Amino acid sequence: MSGVRTTCPYCGVGCGLIATAQPDGTVTVAADPHHPANLGRICVKGAALGETLGHEGRQLYPQLHGERVSWDRALDYAGQRLRAIIHEHGPQAVAFYASGQLLTEDYYAANKLMKGFIGAANIDTNSRLCMSSAVVGYKRAFGADAVPCSYRDLEQTDLIVLVGSNAAWTHPVLYQRIVQAKQDNPALKVVVIDPRRTATCDIADLHLRLRPGSDAGLYNGLLRAIAEHQPIAAACFSGQLDALAQAEAWTPEKVAQFCDLSRDVVTEFYHLFCTAPRAMSLYTMGINQSTSGSDKCNAIINVHLASGKTGRVGCGPFSLTGQPNAMGGREVGGLANQLACHMNFVPEDIARLGRFWGSDRIAATPGLMAVELFDAIDRGEVKAVWIMGTNPAVSLPDSERVNRALAACPLVIVSEVSAGTDTSRHAHVRFPAQAWGEKNGTVTNSERRISRQRPFMPAPGEARPDWWIVARVAGALGYGEAFAWQHPHEVFCEHAALSGYENDGQRAFDISGLATLSREAYDSLAPIQWPVNAAYPQGCERLLSEGRGWGRDARLTMVPVTPRLPHSADQPGLVLNTGRYRDQWHTMTRTGTVPRLMQHNPLPRVEMHPEDARRYGVEDSALVRLVTPRGEMTGFARLTRDQAPGTLFAPMHWNRQFASRSGVNSLVAAYCDPLSGQPESKQTAVSLAVWQPVWQGWLFSRGAPVLPEAVMRWDVAQAGVHQLRLASDTPDSSGIQAWAAAQGWQLQLAQGAGITHLLAWHDGTLQLAFYGGRRCPEVNVEAVLAAFAHPPACAATRHALLAGRAASTQPVQGKIICSCFNVGETAIRTAITAGCDSTAALGKALRCGTNCGSCLPELRALLPQRVS
Repeated sequence: MSGVRTTCPYCGVGCGLIATAQPDGTVTVAADPHHPANLGRICVKGAALGETLGHEGRQLYPQLHGERVSWDRALDYAGQRLRAIIHEHGPQAVAFYASGQLLTEDYYAANKLMKGFIGAANIDTNSRLCMSSAVVGYKRAFGADAVPCSYRDLEQTDLIVLVGSNAAWTHPVLYQRIVQAKQDNPALKVVVIDPRRTATCDIADLHLRLRPGSDAGLYNGLLRAIAEHQPIAAACFSGQLDALAQAEAWTPEKVAQFCDLSRDVVTEFYHLFCTAPRAMSLYTMGINQSTSGSDKCNAIINVHLASGKTGRVGCGPFSLTGQPNAMGGREVGGLANQLACHMNFVPEDIARLGRFWGSDRIAATPGLMAVELFDAIDRGEVKAVWIMGTNPAVSLPDSERVNRALAACPLVIVSEVSAGTDTSRHAHVRFPAQAWGEKNGTVTNSERRISRQRPFMPAPGEARPDWWIVARVAGALGYGEAFAWQHPHEVFCEHAALSGYENDGQRAFDISGLATLSREAYDSLAPIQWPVNAAYPQGCERLLSEGRGWGRDARLTMVPVTPRLPHSADQPGLVLNTGRYRDQWHTMTRTGTVPRLMQHNPLPRVEMHPEDARRYGVEDSALVRLVTPRGEMTGFARLTRDQAPGTLFAPMHWNRQFASRSGVNSLVAAYCDPLSGQPESKQTAVSLAVWQPVWQGWLFSRGAPVLPEAVMRWDVAQAGVHQLRLASDTPDSSGIQAWAAAQGWQLQLAQGAGITHLLAWHDGTLQLAFYGGRRCPEVNVEAVLAAFAHPPACAATRHALLAGRAASTQPVQGKIICSCFNVGETAIRTAITAGCDSTAALGKALRCGTNCGSCLPELRALLPQRVS
């Protein structure tokens, strides 16, 4: 069957996919071998997209105050309430909060309504949390938010520096391109700069395990070393003398002390960079999510300018975007301190935008950035907020305060795919939005490549495109004539036309060459890198090749940087870093329901060094509580030397949908970079304590169990069965037994020495299995899950099931290492014992590592541990 070419909805790599509907109603998703971003590669999340397309948990119909209503009723209500608030309190009392999950057409519509017709700039986006420091860095250096590099540069460089990026997990397909490039060119060097030893270090020739937050000092020292190695021509760049003067004091000795590195490691890195003919720096959240993130970005850009390693093949500072359309949101002006299409809040741009949109209500000053926006809601200054495709109740720092603010806000409108998010529970108005596979539009990836997301299945219920919803609300506000689009093609062409409107080359973003696309040409649009205009009708792979930027004088700029350590450096306690797991995405509303994506890391782990574990009395897998003045979270300890002493790592994903109190952003303070407004999510001072509950255990249930509020839970997605990890300080677990008995089920119970095991049966089928105790019992999960599908046939197997084990002597699968093919650690160790001595041999024997490659670092880590 022929498939539909589309683009992945996860990270900013922007992989091309082919979605094919099957006769049984399912959809298979495969990599597009012709898409230039991934060239036929796919990660496990992308490969599992077909398993996320069900309608369970979808927001299918408009709702007011929790009740289903018609679209007309919901739109009329939203329009009336917004008009009333604007009339009484002014346009600044209204705000939109958008998402890098939106398509460019959706983003353009929302930005046009807010900044062009409501007349305030209070539209911001969750891209503020991941990319806004990179935006400031590029704009200060180049005069525009323009990423100069291309993915093809990775195959044509001599040195790749990954700084603040665990690309092996966060951008796995791009990481596999680097792996392949290193295999094809053994002379290629890879340096990883990260306080943690991550999976990305698997290919590193050098790992700089620097002090958290000290990156700017390291790069100031590199700038000094470059100037010594090859003096820079006088006055090449604006700010050059000041930047070099600021870097002069950063000797290798000072850098080593500041970054907590050895002098030899520092000088080795400097030598690699200075002597490499071509070099690239790839950076992401570890740099951006900082109170000095903008300066860190410019410290990186400075060394590329000073060394001449930008604007050339295999060279440049490359910020990797975290979301599928964070770049598209930046293009349309989705950040509160931008106007549309790289225009700024200056009189000429404001007037230009007014002429194009035919509006005299263009916002004249920047709006509230994300953290400021929700602070203003908390203070009662913003009376209405429209949240589109994101979950700020989980993802913003100081999340408990965000939840309090939303609970008190007079009008909360949510456009969402999922019905049960932490944010949606605050909504007065819910609009059902279309999801991936239903939406039609464009996205832009990290290398400025515009690709199409195409629909391949009908939208369920009454779900509508986000641009359509925005246009209808605009109509309810009286601006319908300016939003009279009938198809996303019309929105895109308007956006493209605006990008070239009165653009004499001072604005980098220009896709005016696409402004006259026919509907058919839009539908068949092939991936293309901007700019796309008269000068570059086929797009442009690489920027800055002529050594000029954008703006009035187009001169490139070096920015003087004064390194600063994070707030946590002056506070007692351990330093918490937050980030992503390999198989999960954001707040898990899509990935958290897919069983195979929950196998690799099914629970929120708090990773810590064994020395810290001894100091705090923590055993591996013990429950621990992290506390700050803002809130607390509970997780499961994982002892690993990958963590530096004094530091912790916890995942960002868990929330009330999947756990009781494991939201990491309840801990994080809302300290922000003063220029970018990006929060410091990577370094938070926390206190840690072991939590020994009265009882804990595993619960498996065919139906959704009803649990007392005092019982903490962590859900693990399984097919047809609810699996939960439980813990509580209540006297015992008898409430579970009482609930099962109330269902009229036959109970099989074993108790003793603080242990309770319970099976509940109905008509010979297993309805519930519970294994609890003071310590969490060891349970053969595969055997328990199998019993729900195939009940034990004899008393012996039932008794084995009651004990939480299989009747046979077959070994347990162990931790899942390869999610693509469901290969566990036990099988891998057995294969190694049998003689598999390489990842290739393991792949041949078990298939692990042969699809997306994300598990290869873990396979390599197991190989030296030959089981005798």
